[in-house]
Amino acid sequence: LFPEKIHSVFNSSYLFSVENGINTSQWLTFLSAKTASFEQEGWLIETVGDLGYTIQEFDDLYEELEERDNDWFKFDLGIAFEGKRISLIPAIAAAMASGMYKGYDFPTDPDARIPIPLEQENHFINFPAARFKEILEKIQDLFQHVNANGEIEVPRLRAATLVDDLDLARSNKTLQDLANLGKKLKNVKGLPKTRVPKNLLAELRDYQVEGFRWLQFLAEHQLNGVLADDMGLGKTLQALTHILTEKNSKRNTKLPTLVIAPTSVIPNWRTEAAKFTPSLKVLLLHGAERKEQFAKIPKHDIVITSYALLQRDQLIHLKQHYHIVVLDESQFIKNAAAKTTRVANQLNANHRICLSGTPMENHLGELWSTFNFLMPGLLQSNKSFNGTFRYPIERHGDTTVQTSLNRRVGPLMLRRTKDVVAKELPPKTIIPHYITLNEAQVDLYESVRASMDKRVRDAIKSQGFSKSHILILDALLKLRQICCHPQLLKLEAAK
Repeated sequence: LFPEKIHSVFNSSYLFSVENGINTSQWLTFLSAKTASFEQEGWLIETVGDLGYTIQEFDDLYEELEERDNDWFKFDLGIAFEGKRISLIPAIAAAMASGMYKGYDFPTDPDARIPIPLEQENHFINFPAARFKEILEKIQDLFQHVNANGEIEVPRLRAATLVDDLDLARSNKTLQDLANLGKKLKNVKGLPKTRVPKNLLAELRDYQVEGFRWLQFLAEHQLNGVLADDMGLGKTLQALTHILTEKNSKRNTKLPTLVIAPTSVIPNWRTEAAKFTPSLKVLLLHGAERKEQFAKIPKHDIVITSYALLQRDQLIHLKQHYHIVVLDESQFIKNAAAKTTRVANQLNANHRICLSGTPMENHLGELWSTFNFLMPGLLQSNKSFNGTFRYPIERHGDTTVQTSLNRRVGPLMLRRTKDVVAKELPPKTIIPHYITLNEAQVDLYESVRASMDKRVRDAIKSQGFSKSHILILDALLKLRQICCHPQLLKLEAAK
């Protein structure tokens, strides 16, 4: 096993010594994983003196998920030993924090065991190696948040993925609903086939139908999420289809939907709502006269406002109970400390949706801010998130932590790129339309062209081509402005 550590060989016996640097991890691995296989092969193993370590077998292994209040669950992992149940959560958390399993070389034998430390010093449990490796790979982030009682508490969404990841429903059928939820969250194509409403005046493409059904699925299970399709793939239309379906369903008790968007996008929402969902009553809160419209909010299906006005009108919006709150271009709340973000987080709504082609632009802190709006507590506090996820990923490139974060937020984020859905998009249509300049425009163009031509040539002659770039670009800009519209040119003749 450790040839460089072997001091003597006598016939069919190995004599080991722990001097010369055999570390605790190696020695424990030998005691827990190798001695039993040696004995099965006929070796006689004798212990001389006190090794300093006690490795115990256990009677039974248990993994439990117990429902607490407010959609939170307690996860426990432990053993039954001499009629007592011993939770291994604190011990595993402490061992992981110490780096004991960092880069651990797990044995490939399916029956192999590894030592798990108990609270009693130098006492270990012989744990199935394959199962422990699976735990480390899939839920190691949970062990970084053990509370003062030595417990791990997880929100409902994380509980669903946990049950599915560790197949906990195999021994506890009451967890089957959670397991089914975990499976569905991982497979958008396997979602229930919710029908597109008949009063939608649009024909959805296949990927848009999937996006609409995904939003419906989240609403059904009281979850919130980010529709992060590329720009141009119809996020607004998918959201409108969802809003229309919610109005027709029993989930909506005649409450309005609040859409918050950048000022430049507000007209697009009003136009598309009128075009595709004319049966929805839309109220636009914009401009100085908007205050006169506040009393009409409960009587409309969709209320549209801007991020800038959300903060100014917060007293009105915080009093109103909305069925859905939609944040379009949700990167506007990427700064968790901004006043607009804090107001958005306080909105009272049954269902929350973010629309963004760029859910994270600069760093993972922006992702935390988005999910703090959607599912508070899912990524813990900002401080805990930075220590658990952001810094290990951004500073150290920790792929294991990255995978853990993906498992946590992935089910609540649906992203399709144009490359993925290109086969569903129509080919680009280019229609050239030629416009002839009138006589006055031609005269203006020629006069400017001739003037700039002389200036450019003189500049190149006097200072060289490389130093004339700015003048050349200025000449091209002026000529382009005339072609687009003469009044763009700041000349008296152009007016």
